[in-house]
Amino acid sequence: MHTDKPLGIKAYGSIPHLPGSRLGPGDHKVTDGQARICLEKARDRHDRIILQEKVDGSNVAAAKTGGVIVPLIRAGYRAVSSRFEQHRLFANWVYENYARFDALLNEGERLVGEWLAQAHGTRYALSHEPFVAFDLMRGQTRAPFAEFTGRLAGCFVMPFLLHEGGPCSIERAQLLLGRGGGHGALDGPEGAVWRVERQGKVDFLAKWVRPDKEDGCYLPEMSGGAEVWNWRPGVPPGNLRESDPARTG
Repeated sequence: MHTDKPLGIKAYGSIPHLPGSRLGPGDHKVTDGQARICLEKARDRHDRIILQEKVDGSNVAAAKTGGVIVPLIRAGYRAVSSRFEQHRLFANWVYENYARFDALLNEGERLVGEWLAQAHGTRYALSHEPFVAFDLMRGQTRAPFAEFTGRLAGCFVMPFLLHEGGPCSIERAQLLLGRGGGHGALDGPEGAVWRVERQGKVDFLAKWVRPDKEDGCYLPEMSGGAEVWNWRPGVPPGNLRESDPARTG
């Protein structure tokens, strides 16, 4: 198995947290000024804040390098080499949908998203495919939201859009998310991501995760039980009910 990093970097970094967000080990917060821009007052008319639902799965990516589409895990290694079944399922899914990725991506680009096949801290009753794309990147540069949505429209699932325009408070974001969000979160939506752009470029991102969220509570290494699946190849979504044994293992 390949254990190299095809891009020589991580596929994705970490997004800092807003005040009141649940912090995990190694997490960090945005500055007070950045929090103010997201939640209260823009710097000027050039600030544009886009708010989307934060979905809870495994961070993965598909990159086009050397003219070939390569499925990656967050750390930048090949998904096919992962010891976790969920990542190998992602690799298989990318290859099954190879033409879609190949048509979308230019050389050196990667599509980053959340792989929702296995439940981490949130179970989903998915009404769509298990990959939710949230960033189109080249190196460390993110495509602006207009380009991202324009290129992905009708091709890949994107996070539920909550708000566009000026700042949006956490309280307002919670109301917009509702009980299940836009992706069928059975345990309630994990949170939201604020994307701040200026004059057509991404300035910074920030996130809020609800304080009562239990990270990884459905993972076997945390629960001591079997895997919990939101999606399995060949299993109709309606068969993955909360009480269905097919949901585990």
